[in-house]
Amino acid sequence: MLVETSKENLSINKLIATKKEIITVEGDMIVPDSKPDILNTICTSGTVCIYKKEVLNEKIRIDGNINTYIMYLADDEKGKIRGINTSLDFSEVIQIQGCEEGMDCQIKTKLKSIEARVINGRKVGIKAILEIDINVYSNENIEIINDITNSESIQMLKQDLKVNSLVGVGETKLYAKDTISIDNADNLAEILKTNIDICDKDVKISYNKILTKAEARVKIMYLTEENTIRTINAKIPIVGFIDIQNVNEENMCDVDYEIRNVVIKPNSAEEHSIYVEIEIGVKAVVYEEKQINLIQDLYSPCENLEFNKRKIVTISGKRNNQEMKQIREKVTLEGTEQKSIIDVDVMPRIDKENKLNSRIIYEGELELKFVLRSADMQIDIKTAKIPFEYTIEGIENGETMNTNLDIEVQNQDFIVQDGGIVTANIDMQMNTNLSQNSNLNVMDEIQTNGEREEQDYSIIMYIVKKDDTLWKIAKQFGSTVDDIVRVNGIEDESKIYPNQKIYIPNYNVRKASNQNAPALDYA
Repeated sequence: MLVETSKENLSINKLIATKKEIITVEGDMIVPDSKPDILNTICTSGTVCIYKKEVLNEKIRIDGNINTYIMYLADDEKGKIRGINTSLDFSEVIQIQGCEEGMDCQIKTKLKSIEARVINGRKVGIKAILEIDINVYSNENIEIINDITNSESIQMLKQDLKVNSLVGVGETKLYAKDTISIDNADNLAEILKTNIDICDKDVKISYNKILTKAEARVKIMYLTEENTIRTINAKIPIVGFIDIQNVNEENMCDVDYEIRNVVIKPNSAEEHSIYVEIEIGVKAVVYEEKQINLIQDLYSPCENLEFNKRKIVTISGKRNNQEMKQIREKVTLEGTEQKSIIDVDVMPRIDKENKLNSRIIYEGELELKFVLRSADMQIDIKTAKIPFEYTIEGIENGETMNTNLDIEVQNQDFIVQDGGIVTANIDMQMNTNLSQNSNLNVMDEIQTNGEREEQDYSIIMYIVKKDDTLWKIAKQFGSTVDDIVRVNGIEDESKIYPNQKIYIPNYNVRKASNQNAPALDYA
């Protein structure tokens, strides 16, 4: 006979697989007829755009491009600095065991390096190395039995748990558009170098809506008609709404930004300005903290029970940790005398993550790429590295923690001193998403299958063995934890010890006594 139960819903965003992949993207570029021949390249920059991703059976396909700028020395009498721009397309299929069509994925792509080499005066070969971090999730709605409603004899071992249940997932497409003004004295010749990143991220939750706020930080190096190199910085607001049913202010929200396309060009409608348009995909995943009273085990002293038990994995203890990490270091750049810094790219990298019980330690380094200019307008590129360590304190069960660290360079300042010494002042926002995997035992299809074999004792003495619990003992002898606690005067049912003598009453004897006579007094 099927046992009547009460149930509650739990939505699980289960992490199926993680993978870090290093891929190489290569291609050639023909120098436009309007540009002079290339003598050699000076520096190459790029912005990674992902415009399509697809989860298939046992693999993921990623389509995108790298918006690439090459600064080069022209092969002409004057040897001027010039720049060219191209889009380097790529399509990659990455094998990932366990993923299936229809699953959700989170992809973070970092441009580790990009370089250009001269094939001939009219042709350049480009090689880029991309680091791709992939997380694949499966969304599943399950029903959890939290109580038995039609049988007083069934004994239940319950556990109160807090888990993070998925409320919903939503996404939208936003545009960051602006016209960035340059100095009125500058006549823009061409763009030499660009950098784009998403910063100052914030999220606000209201009923059924997610408000996402961020800024696209744009840095552009350009050449004037007077052969002067300038750099401008701008921040373009990114604001949008994502509709997700049943969200409220008490929920937690993870938001990911993904650059899909970039347009940067001289503004034809307005002099002394550059038009910027960035297409951005924004995705929000919303969780609620839910307390569940989960049945871990059950039995009946009177009846035989049959049920299915399966294990599921969900997440719990989800939180975001934000801290500012300051770097105050000096680096040495040889051959920088009489040169000025016109641009510095700061690229953080984590090399090692050490998870301990109470803290998580990250070891990494900052790679600095300096663009220097001499008095005669010659451009030189220098690199330096600064190692750093970052620690998150106050962690419980850190060894098993799920972590996702995102580093955002907030501020940077560099001061050139004598002897090629450069003082670096860098502020980094360290955003860490933390959670634990929780293994849940879920029961379903509980039913009775005849009466349990009747015990022929009314009370027996038992000597506690190692690893015994009152639940195990009561289940073994067809008694109940409450009866054993009452008979033995046990104050804390979790504290019993090997070789301890306890008395175990027969449940059926007690039940019969309750029906026909005063209850037995075992004290």
